[in-house]
Amino acid sequence: MPSQPASAATAVIAEVVDKHADDLVALRRDLHAHPELSWKEDRTSEAVESALAGSGWRVTRPEGGGVLADIGADGPLVALRADLDALPVDDLTSDPWKSTQPGVAHACGHDVHTAGLVGAGLALAEVAARGLLPGRVRLMFQPAEEVMPGGALHLISEGALDGVSHVFGLHCDPSLDVGQIGLREGPLTGAADALTIRLSGQGGHTSRPHLTEDLTFALGKVITELPAILSRRLDPRAGVSVVWGMVRAGSTHNVIPHGGVVAGTVRMLDAVAWSEAEHLIRQLITTIIAPYGVAAEVTYQRGVPPVVNHPVSTELLGSALDTVLGPQGHVTTAQSLGGEDFGWYLDSVPGAMARLGTRTPGGPTYDLHQGNLRVDEAATCLASRVLAEAAVGALSS
Repeated sequence: MPSQPASAATAVIAEVVDKHADDLVALRRDLHAHPELSWKEDRTSEAVESALAGSGWRVTRPEGGGVLADIGADGPLVALRADLDALPVDDLTSDPWKSTQPGVAHACGHDVHTAGLVGAGLALAEVAARGLLPGRVRLMFQPAEEVMPGGALHLISEGALDGVSHVFGLHCDPSLDVGQIGLREGPLTGAADALTIRLSGQGGHTSRPHLTEDLTFALGKVITELPAILSRRLDPRAGVSVVWGMVRAGSTHNVIPHGGVVAGTVRMLDAVAWSEAEHLIRQLITTIIAPYGVAAEVTYQRGVPPVVNHPVSTELLGSALDTVLGPQGHVTTAQSLGGEDFGWYLDSVPGAMARLGTRTPGGPTYDLHQGNLRVDEAATCLASRVLAEAAVGALSS
C-alpha cells in the first residue's frame, strides 16, 4: 500500500496536471511547429526554461545543449528524462501546428516527451511546495537523441547522473492506444550502430567489365552477403539485423563508376553480440570484396547499447502506471530492435523506460520516424502524471 504522503502527492499531481492540461498541449503544439535538429535545440530549450520559470526549479543550461532542472534540498535523488530533438523529414500532416521548418519534423514524438516532462515538473514543484516531496528530483531535457552516439553521453559527462538512484523515461508508441503504457523488465530495445562502406576501384565501360574492378557488382555483393553471412556467424538469439538505408553508385547506365557507398544500421538484441559485431563485420567485408579487387573504407559508429530495465526500477515505474492508469492501462510490451540512447543512463544507474500509447482508440496506426505521424494529445498529460508519480514513488520506497 502506498504511504500517506505518496497518496497525498498523487492527488496533487493529478490536480496540477489537470490545471495545466491546455498549457501542456499548447506547448506540445508549439514545439511541433518549431522542430529543431540534434544539437540545435536552442528554441526548444528556451521554451522549456520559460515553462518552468517561477515554479521553484533550479534550471541550468549545460554547455553544448540541453536543460537540467533540480528541486528539493536533501534526500535521495531521482532523475526523469525527455529528449528534445526532431528528425530531418518533412511533416506530411495538415494539422494547424504542422512543422514550419521545411525538412524537419517531430516524427518520433519528442515534442510529447518534452511537454510531458514539463508537466511532471510543474506537478512536482507543487508537491515540493506542500512539503510532500521526500527527496530530490532532477529533470533532464536531453539534446540529440536521434544521432549516434547521442546526447545522453553529453549529459552524463556534465554530471547529470551524479547521485541519482533511479532514472525514468517514456517513449511514444503509436501501436498502443492512448491510456495504455507498455512496460517490461529486462531488455526493452536493441543495440544500434551506424555502418557506412565506401568502395573504390578502377571503373570503365560496361561493355568491358573484365578490364575494370566492377565496383557496382562488388557493392551489390556487400549489400546482400554481409547480412546473410553475419546471421550465420553470430548467435541467432542475438537477433542481429543489418538493414541498408542508402545506396549510391554511378550516374548513368553504361559506365562502371570509380566509387560507391552503402550505409545502414546494425541492430541486435544482445549486449555480448554488440561487443563482437564491429570486428566481425570488418573482417567479413574484406572477405566479400576480395575477389573483385576493390578497396573498402569502413566507418563503423558504435551507437547505443540496449535499454535494459532494472528490476526494482521497473517495479516502481509499474506502480506509477497502476496508480495513474489502473491495471488495464499497464500492459506488457516486447523488446524491439529500435535504438534508444536512454540505454547509456542505465549503464550507469538503475532505471526503466516504458512505451507511451499515442494511438487514438479506433484510429489509424502510424509509424515512428515517418512524416505522417500523429499522436493523441491526451498522451501528454498522462506522461506528466506517470513521470511525476514514478519520481515520488521511487523517493518514497
